[in-house]
Amino acid sequence: MALRVKDLILGPLETNCYLLIDDSAREAVIVDPGSEAARIRAALDDEGLQAQAIWLTHAHFDHVGAIADLVETMPVPVYLHPDDRVLYDNATVQAAVYGLTVRAPRQPTDPLAHGQHLHVGSHVARCLHTPGHAPGHVVFAFHDERIVLAGDTLFAGSIGRTDLQFADHATLLRSIREQLLTLPDETVVHPGHGPRTTIGAERRSNPFLS
Repeated sequence: MALRVKDLILGPLETNCYLLIDDSAREAVIVDPGSEAARIRAALDDEGLQAQAIWLTHAHFDHVGAIADLVETMPVPVYLHPDDRVLYDNATVQAAVYGLTVRAPRQPTDPLAHGQHLHVGSHVARCLHTPGHAPGHVVFAFHDERIVLAGDTLFAGSIGRTDLQFADHATLLRSIREQLLTLPDETVVHPGHGPRTTIGAERRSNPFLS
């Protein structure tokens, strides 16, 4: 059965949280739960799904803000690249800069590494380290399904911000070219904000990649 991706647009920064669903196993992985833990729980409950893990593309506050509330009722492992731990540990400080409040997320339990394989039921994702927007940013590429969860690296017609602390424009462009543009053109990109796109569309028309 195909991997199903359910989108939830959460919080004041309209962050895309994703539920990666294997319907045959009734299992789901939560990617980037940035806010509104109750909505995430309700989405799982409505479909009778059991959450197996939380995967983080990176640790900006708008991608981790619901973790503290979620793990109180579903003690699942939290996967984070170690290079983003400094951001993760300062999520409340990050939010305060925007006049927002988030609960400090619980300590991550599992480190991510470049090339690591992760599972959603029978489906396999490869973790690819893509620094630039954040030092420990990763994407999750499902090669068989031609799907990539891209976080804040690549958007429809744009790329991630690099005017933030620990960000670097040249590094982000290198990550996109080496890790994302090497994927097949038909690969569907599920970004951290905004509508989905494809690798081919961004290769052809993204002004930041010309």
